[in-house]
Parts: sequence; structure tokens; C-alpha cells
Amino acid sequence: MTDATIPGKAKKPPSRGPMARSIARFTANRAAMAGLFIFVPIIVAVSTYELWWPHAPNDIDLLSINQGPSAAHWLGSDGVGRDVMARLLQGGRVSMIVAVVSVAISLVIGYLVGSLAAFSGKLVDGGLMRFVDLAMTLPPVIFLLVLASIAGTGIWPTIGVISLLSWPVLSRMVRARLLELRERDFVVASRGMGAGMGHLLFRHGLPNSIDILVVYATLQVANAILLEAGLSFLGLGIAPPEASWGNMLNLARSTVVLEQYPWQWMFPGAALVLTVLAINFIGDGLRDAFDPRANQN
Repeated sequence: MTDATIPGKAKKPPSRGPMARSIARFTANRAAMAGLFIFVPIIVAVSTYELWWPHAPNDIDLLSINQGPSAAHWLGSDGVGRDVMARLLQGGRVSMIVAVVSVAISLVIGYLVGSLAAFSGKLVDGGLMRFVDLAMTLPPVIFLLVLASIAGTGIWPTIGVISLLSWPVLSRMVRARLLELRERDFVVASRGMGAGMGHLLFRHGLPNSIDILVVYATLQVANAILLEAGLSFLGLGIAPPEASWGNMLNLARSTVVLEQYPWQWMFPGAALVLTVLAINFIGDGLRDAFDPRANQN
């Protein structure tokens, strides 16, 4: 007689898998869901604004120079008559492209360095980790400014600079995870059967590091947006006339703009703060959702 046929004994509900439990923990996190509700409309707006907004970022309207918010220009215009909302949306697109591409590059570098160190011998591991230590001891602000001054301005130099600054911490996190993984029976068996480094990296290492990569990528996107804004604010990132939240905030360095035309810097600043907060809330939610020490539901 099975449990299902025993009178008065309820059948146990099927246990949920780890991914289902992670999704449930994420959706139960109010801050993470609030971040998602803020971030998704921002992404949709910056991706599709040409379809519904009549102004282009660099269109000049000489009759609307330094005009405040109005029906024609919802967020006002700047000192040469360009629409602030169009530049705000284009600047958001540029910031997102720089952040996502730079984080993707740093993920590849960080994972490869960390996994090679974990799965290789002591000599390779020691050499790679000393290189990571060297990269982490460099003063980040000074290193960033030096790289930016060498690489120049523009989207791709900015992506390269941020990518080179972001990977060392990830490589150490991946190495720590895979050092424990390489001692498990299925990895030892794979090595004993002649599995190559590529098999170990992408068949065993990558699936078991995906939670670290997802959480790190989410949090690093917010950091990359701030780095790009800082570089552009200093004139070392995205150079005008290309729009970016950082070089739009640069207008606030002028006392006249700061006091008399606040819409020219207030809206980019608010967009930057909201976007970074939303991404951080999502990243914190993902970190809690993928935490193996979380209570099993």
C-alpha cells in the first residue's frame, strides 16, 4: 500500500528545484521588484525613443535656446537649443551600451583568468594570482585616469578602460569557487578520463559559476555606469556632441547653468541616481536569491 492510498495521509507536494526557489526568493524581495519596475521602463525608453519622440539629440532649435520645460520640449532645451529629453534618452542608451559591453568583456577576462588558475597547476595558478594581485594594488582612480588619457575619448576607448579595471575581483571569486569544485568526484573522474582544459572550463566550471557571474554582472553594470559618467564629466569619456549623462552633468560646472538653468543637469542627475539604485536593488535581490545558505522553501 502506497502513501497515496493510506487514509488520512496527504501526499507530499513535489519539491521545487533550485532555480524555482531562487526565482521565488527574488520575487519575494520587495526592493528587487521595485528596482525591476524602475529599470525596465528606463531600458524600454532609451531603446525605443526614436519611435515616439519627435526630436533628435543633436537637432538645434535656435528659437528655444535655454528654454525651460514646455509642451514642445518636455524637459527644456540646452544652451544651443537641443532638446534635453532627447539627449537624456540618447545619453542613457550610450551609458547602457558602455556598461553592458564593458561588463561582458570583464566577465570573459575574469572568468578565464580565475578558472585557468583553479584548474591549472601550482605554477600557473601562482603566476596568474600574482598578476591579479598586481592589478588590484594599482590605485583605481589614478589607473582609470591614466588609461583614459592614453586611450582617448569615445565609446570604445571608454569601454576598454572600464573593462580593464573591472575583472580582477571576479577572477578571485571564480577561482575560490572552482578550487572547491575541482576536488569533487565528477571533476576528478573527468580528468582521469582525459578531459581537456576546455571541457573543464565550459562543461564543469561555467555551469557551477553562473550564479557568481550573474550577480557580479548585475552589480558591476551599475558601477560601470558611474565610471562612465565620471569619466565623461571630467572630459575623458564620451565627448560632446555625443550625449552621455556624464557630459550632460558637466554643464553644472558653470555657475550660470547651475543656478539659472537647473533642468539641464537636474534630469540627467536624477536619471543616473534612479538607474544605479534600481540596478543595485536588482543585484542585491539576485545575490540573496542565489545564496546557497538561504532557507530552502
